[in-house]
Amino acid sequence: MTTKRIYLDHNATAPVRPEAAAAVAHALTLTGNPSSVHGEGRRALALIEGARAEVASLVGAKTNEVIFTSGGTEAANLALHLAKTSLGIERLIISAIEHDCIRAPALASGLPLDILPVDANGVADLAALEALLAKPGKALVALMHANNETGVIQPVSEAATLAHAAGALLLADTIQTAGRLSVDMKALGADMILLSAHKLGGPQGVGALVIRASLPFESFIKGGGQEKRRRAGTENLSGIAGFGVAARLVRDENMSADLRDYMEAELRRAVPDISIFGAHAPRLANTSLFAASGLASETLIVALDLDRLAVSAGSACSSGKVARSHVLSAMGVSDDLAGAAIRVSLGRETTKEDIDHLVTSWTRYVKRASDKVKNTNTGASSPALAEVEH
Repeated sequence: MTTKRIYLDHNATAPVRPEAAAAVAHALTLTGNPSSVHGEGRRALALIEGARAEVASLVGAKTNEVIFTSGGTEAANLALHLAKTSLGIERLIISAIEHDCIRAPALASGLPLDILPVDANGVADLAALEALLAKPGKALVALMHANNETGVIQPVSEAATLAHAAGALLLADTIQTAGRLSVDMKALGADMILLSAHKLGGPQGVGALVIRASLPFESFIKGGGQEKRRRAGTENLSGIAGFGVAARLVRDENMSADLRDYMEAELRRAVPDISIFGAHAPRLANTSLFAASGLASETLIVALDLDRLAVSAGSACSSGKVARSHVLSAMGVSDDLAGAAIRVSLGRETTKEDIDHLVTSWTRYVKRASDKVKNTNTGASSPALAEVEH
């Protein structure tokens, strides 16, 4: 019997690509501050600028529009900082399904905030957006390109058209889509986009804010002239080097939805009353969020982990805690069902055998939980569930 671990949580972080890891290791051997004018410094700077060009190419941007950060969260906070300090933004409109890296700084900004609703499939309501844009005051609209929990792809370009017609700006979180979908900043109509290296096979701890070159800018982190005076602090040379290599590698990749669709068909066959959230909307090919009521996500994730399966209940940005999904709440999903949801996100190395193991394991635990409920209602005992509750 194999003891191989099966990693199905790529939306939380993707395995580092060997080529990106090699670039990180090489950069760590270099001596020289990228801000220094001697040969060693120039060599380090050239490595950064090469990576910047690769990241810009990935998203159809100009190299001078890419600002390296410590990750997607810092990039989001920088974007919200600019909204308040440089861009003349008077109010914010964010979708009800945005990641906490947008939600938290938006709430803390002190700017008036409207929440853009989504429909039952988790797709942003464009009619509601148009109505919100009609309110007075220049707005910044934050709409993610695809949701990290459901994988549902959002109508960003249509939202950008509405925003610009109303004199507003649009921020698109493309952290989950870069390297999985074609991301072109101009085609999306976005004024700013967010990126994170570790979602596409680069190292953790590095990301980027990509901002339209014509927009004014006031730095958030002050102290030095790095990143053309837009982000102070000596650059994370090794992380940026790995980011650039990962961006180049994923540029022309496309992942088929066949394996995800096979998994969902097998899950439906085994448990016909399963709920697959966002299944009737366009989704990322690698993402599925599903539930069958009766077994809490926390219990199920631990049980699957004991079965060598790494999955999640949604976002991985809550210090390891399993919290009720604000995304499913926005979609009108009941607390009982939302509390049983798990997210499976596939990667390049995922196999059909991995999926078969996931389906078998999940089905076993869900059916045992269902049997426990039935036995409880009839007064019988169900010792077989002890393995789930271990």
